[in-house]
Amino acid sequence: MSRFKDFGNGPDLSGAEPVTFKLHGETFNCRKAVQGKLLLGLVANADDPVKSAESMNKFFEMVLLPEDYKKFEALCADPDKIISVDTLAEIAAWLVSEYTNRPTQRPEVLPTGA
Repeated sequence: MSRFKDFGNGPDLSGAEPVTFKLHGETFNCRKAVQGKLLLGLVANADDPVKSAESMNKFFEMVLLPEDYKKFEALCADPDKIISVDTLAEIAAWLVSEYTNRPTQRPEVLPTGA
C-alpha cells in the first residue's frame, strides 16, 4: 500500500462566475475563489474578539479585488455612510457561503405542530 496521495490542482475557475455585492449603492467585485486557509482563519479566531476583528479585516483585504478593496476601505471610513459591525458580519457570512457553496444561515425552525 502506498503512503502517497495527489490532491490535484484545485478547482478550475475558468467558468466560475464573479462574486459581487452592493453596499451604499456601490458594487464591489471579489475574487472568484479564495484559499481555504483564509476561511479557516476566520473560524480559528472566532472566540477572540480582537483576533476575530483582525481576521475579518484581512478577509476583506484578501477577497476583494485590489481596486475594490481601496474603494471599500474609503466607504468604511466615510463618516456620512455608516456601515455597522452587523452589516460587515453579514457581508462576510454571505461571502463565506459563496466560497464554500453552502448557506451560512440555519434553516428556520418551525413551531411544534406546524
